[in-house]
Amino acid sequence: MSVTLGSHGPAVATMTELPMQRGIAMIRVDKVCKVYKHRKTPVTGLDNVSFSIAKGEFVAVVGPSGSGKTTLLVTIGAMLRPTSGTVHINERAVYSLPMAEMAELRRKQIGFLFQTFNLIPYLTAEQNVMAPLMLAKLPTDRQRVRATELLGRVGLGDRLDHKPSELSVGQQQRVALARMMANDPALILADEPTGNLDPQTAENALAFLGGLCKDEGKTIVMVTHSMDAAKKAGRLLRCTNGLITEA
Repeated sequence: MSVTLGSHGPAVATMTELPMQRGIAMIRVDKVCKVYKHRKTPVTGLDNVSFSIAKGEFVAVVGPSGSGKTTLLVTIGAMLRPTSGTVHINERAVYSLPMAEMAELRRKQIGFLFQTFNLIPYLTAEQNVMAPLMLAKLPTDRQRVRATELLGRVGLGDRLDHKPSELSVGQQQRVALARMMANDPALILADEPTGNLDPQTAENALAFLGGLCKDEGKTIVMVTHSMDAAKKAGRLLRCTNGLITEA
């Protein structure tokens, strides 16, 4: 079922004690630690985190700034190697893969959505959506067809040639949503996706994500400090000082 951006609708324990989720696991995190060095002093970003997320789940991770939410997200997304422990996506040990295979996994299976959108300022909306398709070496004509389809789906079919500076904040977010979907990822990782949006635009963006989960079976992990946003997810995890608990 197609989802448009304007559509509507959609006991605490330490994480090492949490049961595996029912269904086939899309994500499996096992005893993951991440330790940074700050002026030669170790700082723990993730502290022995273990959990699983089933295919088709919409999971929100909440917590204050600096609690480890983003560290968790980029570690799951094959962008930050943990100090210890393992991360599996579709039963593949992510950080045991050769670099080329890890990059291919990110490109083909994972869609990223960021608070700051990360649009390329000198490219049009169409070209921004085409960028991941170009990296996937899709023929140019098919890139344009896919980009046009996705931008139409989020209500920007008449803004193909607009650059980010010519779009409102809400429209830029919709371009980011379309770009995230370019390679039809099975896993979507969203970092504070409503942080810069007004309430109605945030509601629309969350409805879009919820539709992708419900209607297309996408697995979504969203980190947020907003409890209102987190309530749109089907499952809630809490991050505090690098520890993850089921909320």
